[in-house]
Amino acid sequence: MFVFAQLSDLHLGQNRTGDGGARAAERARRVLTYLDRLPGRLDAVLVSGDLADHGTDEEYEEFLALAGARAAGARDSRPPLLVCPGNHDVRAPFRRHLLPGDGADRDTPADRAHRLPGATFLMCDSSVPGEDHGVLTAETLDWLDRELTDDPRHVPAFVVLHHPPVPLSVPYVDEIRLRDEESFAALLRRHPRVVAVLCGHAHTAAATTFAGRPLLVAPGTVSTCALPWEGGEPVDYDLPPAVAFHVLADDHRLTTHFRVVP
Repeated sequence: MFVFAQLSDLHLGQNRTGDGGARAAERARRVLTYLDRLPGRLDAVLVSGDLADHGTDEEYEEFLALAGARAAGARDSRPPLLVCPGNHDVRAPFRRHLLPGDGADRDTPADRAHRLPGATFLMCDSSVPGEDHGVLTAETLDWLDRELTDDPRHVPAFVVLHHPPVPLSVPYVDEIRLRDEESFAALLRRHPRVVAVLCGHAHTAAATTFAGRPLLVAPGTVSTCALPWEGGEPVDYDLPPAVAFHVLADDHRLTTHFRVVP
């Protein structure tokens, strides 16, 4: 059994009420501390984009400080922390702080493959500099195809990106979802060992399908998007943050649990 957590949309530095970003940092700290204190071991922790609200060096330094700070009662070792950019992230500082050696001066997609024991995680950059919608460029799709073709281990693979490739019935999010999803779907159909597609961006937990695979959307850390039939404000800043736990069984069946972090 392979168990990993997914969180998303920390938006560190979000200064919504003149607090200097303290609220966003406190919520991110709550989630990371919760994961740190779990008595059972996780095999990985994923952050599916929008780590920062403005993409500044200071925001990524804050993320690294939060991720590196030990929680009281935490385990002695931590699972690998895997990240991909979102539409609020900026490639140069993202690379500089989170992908050392990847060339911070490059403006190409910040894609990264992680081959862990039992699973491969392909962390894709779906961001479009200066825009809120997402695209998987031809460069990223070619990279994905190579990684899935050339990996000799034939272990289950997960494709992780920020922008969902299908509508989620959240109007604001649907307007800025992934575009040109047909090319992405065609690639997935060529690679049956992809177990699921994992996303963020929607600030609400969701489960649907895409290209015949589960599409699982992590809840937001900084806030929660309201659904149209719930009424009220489109974004709720009072609901607590939450995380997703994905469980890959020995027969490659995937189960996902969502947990609110008090």
